[in-house]
Amino acid sequence: MIEWAFPVPPDVIRGREWHGRGVSLFAWTNEPDDARQPPLITEHGGRVIGLNGHLADPSEVTALPDDSVGGCFSVWFARDGELGASTAINRVCPVFHAETPELHIVGSRALLVHLMARPDERVDFDVLALQSMVRQGFFLSDETPYKGVSALRPSSRLVVRDGVRTVTETPLPQAAPAPTSARHKRAAVGELAEALLATVAPLRDLGEPVNLALTGGRDTRILAALLHAARVPFRTTTNGLDTHPDVIIARMIAERLGVEHTVIAPPQTAAKDAVLVEHPLGRAWETLRTCEGMTSAYETIVSYLPYSGKPTMSGQSGETLRAGSLNLLQTDLGDQALRRRIETTFTKDAKLFTAEANEHARELARPWLARENRLETLDHLYIWYKVGRWQASARAGSLRRGDPVRPFLDNRVVRAALSLDQSWRLSEEVIYTLILRLAPELRDVPIEGKQWRFVQSAESTPAKRRFPWSARTRLPDPPPHLPTTKTGGGWSWRTSPGPALTDVLRRQVLGSLDALAPIVEPDEVRALFADPVVRKPALAWHLYTVSTLLTGLYPGKAPEDLPRITVSRPDPGR
Repeated sequence: MIEWAFPVPPDVIRGREWHGRGVSLFAWTNEPDDARQPPLITEHGGRVIGLNGHLADPSEVTALPDDSVGGCFSVWFARDGELGASTAINRVCPVFHAETPELHIVGSRALLVHLMARPDERVDFDVLALQSMVRQGFFLSDETPYKGVSALRPSSRLVVRDGVRTVTETPLPQAAPAPTSARHKRAAVGELAEALLATVAPLRDLGEPVNLALTGGRDTRILAALLHAARVPFRTTTNGLDTHPDVIIARMIAERLGVEHTVIAPPQTAAKDAVLVEHPLGRAWETLRTCEGMTSAYETIVSYLPYSGKPTMSGQSGETLRAGSLNLLQTDLGDQALRRRIETTFTKDAKLFTAEANEHARELARPWLARENRLETLDHLYIWYKVGRWQASARAGSLRRGDPVRPFLDNRVVRAALSLDQSWRLSEEVIYTLILRLAPELRDVPIEGKQWRFVQSAESTPAKRRFPWSARTRLPDPPPHLPTTKTGGGWSWRTSPGPALTDVLRRQVLGSLDALAPIVEPDEVRALFADPVVRKPALAWHLYTVSTLLTGLYPGKAPEDLPRITVSRPDPGR
């Protein structure tokens, strides 16, 4: 059973366990030893504590499950007659729970929780819950693919005491109004800076530099400034050609901060009008095995490698400091436009779905639509679901190789960010001020892509009305930006699948319509695949993933002897 639930070779798994009156706590890991503190299970003050993830300061393990502890984690705690678990503010280290007449089961792997709750080894799916997997490729709820198994909400605590379960939840922070003076802005940014600095302070004593994947964009620049300000030794790497803005700007950043910079050039291959790709069934099996049916095979999941403790860092989840990716998608910040964004997030492609599935989606959207502050709603949706469900699931792939340092996922950092006005964060003034505070040496380094949003706001009359407070405390003008260079490498076989790959996806999905029938309209699915090349590749991949899940691809043996598929470029001469 453990081999089904853990996506690493059995011989790299080690574990510890503790047993008390009516309670057992089991911990497993693919980390080779207990070099990273605290260990898997520790005893403090009459309690046993198990940690999933890491703490910014390992000594704070004694304070768990306190909401103010820094790090990226979830925690289990136990004593005779009592078991508890809690999530941090973004639940990127998930907690799943189920209940039977005899047992309360709580764990970090949903499939394992489900199998432990079953009287046999048969998997029982919650098909209606999978409607959001088909729409978006991840869950927009606390549901899982498995009947009876739920994800614990952010900043929540589950306690089972003498057989009775209670769940308490701490609401996400309410943002303060945007500061209107330079002094108040400096103070607000200062609190965020202190939270970020605390996440990397322990890295000073590692004995080897942190490897930062650096680009010309916003989020990795914050991390470079952060490591520099914290006096943490680090080196940088950038993928690309010397002429690409990412490489040009990353080299400038490294020079200003006096750190080593390595450019990794992409392999130069002859132009091809077609590529051979893995069969989708093998890709789906690995995704189901790693992400437990909570991430689409459309996504590229990091493959397995032996665990490495070397410190690495990237800009993943930097949108947290910018009011979340859902707000960043918006050009119109009017109330109706923001409401439509909330609605379509939950009810996308409604025509494809059954009435029951659409009603289920509307029911999930209802409490979010009832909230008055739309910017805050989209900000919190990003934390609850884009980070807390999509990233939490997809992150399982990278955790097989190591546990990268993620300052933007830190419990204290997220709490500090959410406490800042959404429109202020969305303007990018917060992160620009943060960078200058941490590394003033970067003041004259341009940004890659689009110009800073607060600059666009100042230059646009309609945008000026979006951030009316910004003109009161004008920032120094940043240097001109470097637009993104089109390299011609934008073609992807996943998004342009071609006729042969479309046919493989089509045959699997149309051949399993009976399993999908509770959530999709068969005729609409057939229409989706009517053309030689499917019109909505991401939706096709989501359907394919759910189809293979429901028809029993995993748990089970990896498919063998699968042919590779030829995918042709849509326009080979381009």
